[in-house]
Amino acid sequence: MTGLRTALHDWHLAHKARMVPFGGWDMPVQYTGVVDEHLAVRTGAGLFDIGHMARLSLGGADVLAFVERVFTNSVAGMKLDQVRYGLLCNEDGGILDDVLLYRWPYGYSMVVNASNRGKILAHFAKMARGFAVDISDETERTAMLAVQGPHAVALTKGLFDFDADELNYYHARPTLYCRNAAVVSRTGYTGEDGLEIIVPNELAIALAEELVGRGAIPCGLGARDTLRLEAAMPLYGHELNETIDPLSAGLGWAVKLDKGDFLGRDALVTAKANPKLTRIGLALDGKRAAREGCPILHGDTVVGTVTSGSYAPHVQQSIAMGYAPRDLAAGGTTLTVDIRGTHTPAVVVPLPFYSRLKPGAV
Repeated sequence: MTGLRTALHDWHLAHKARMVPFGGWDMPVQYTGVVDEHLAVRTGAGLFDIGHMARLSLGGADVLAFVERVFTNSVAGMKLDQVRYGLLCNEDGGILDDVLLYRWPYGYSMVVNASNRGKILAHFAKMARGFAVDISDETERTAMLAVQGPHAVALTKGLFDFDADELNYYHARPTLYCRNAAVVSRTGYTGEDGLEIIVPNELAIALAEELVGRGAIPCGLGARDTLRLEAAMPLYGHELNETIDPLSAGLGWAVKLDKGDFLGRDALVTAKANPKLTRIGLALDGKRAAREGCPILHGDTVVGTVTSGSYAPHVQQSIAMGYAPRDLAAGGTTLTVDIRGTHTPAVVVPLPFYSRLKPGAV
């Protein structure tokens, strides 16, 4: 492999992880197996290396105006230490990336998808013309780990200079780990409660060992994908891309058309007035997985395409997300998915397939 390596690369190898290229990085896809790791997160706590995610710092006199210009969600009302999900769009309303924005005393930081790091840095450099804004890429200077699951927060007790259970959902806090500056946020990408933790590279292995010693199970990208699918969280390059707008993707709640002008706003106003395709959830007969690209049919007519699919370990159901016309998106609508030549019955179901607040959602 020739990709970038996170600070935990050697640790993964020592723990017998199977490594794969992902977003320009060498990353663990699994340790003991996707199903075991998936269920460990749903029932206990799982540990993920998310050091491949890009971490950008944004400051300067015009930073608020700049972020409002490129971010679809509202920014001005964010409180210190608050985290907010939103989209970065192009002029046509297509999604360049979905990101997390953090509010700090000095300005903002942003977590960007690994595969989009170069694209977003170039986009920001172009958009920053005329703004007094400083953009710094901190990705390779730090490590980022996620501990996720119903026991995740509790097992960090005593690790930091505050009790993470005091942290509200989608809030973050500067802290100390081993007397070094760190950041802890109550965020994640699994549908479970948990934390995402940024530490200096040299402390990544110590933190991973400590979390595993307290009961967290090492997990790879395979389980991360099936977990986010059960929770109906969109993945860039699958549910999201530059031809899809946030409203079609079911992310209208993260688009504030009334906040003032931002890049892509005019196109999104038009899209809202003329809705076409929408993201749907499907429960399929049997255990065969519908993979990305499988056609979705209504009768004999192809009406959409699967963007993600898997047999989901926790809900024990073959599930998929995809796009279809809005008039076929109502729950209970019967459709068919062509899985490599086999037409498999499917029914539209509400998203998410799984919610920790509503167990057994499918």
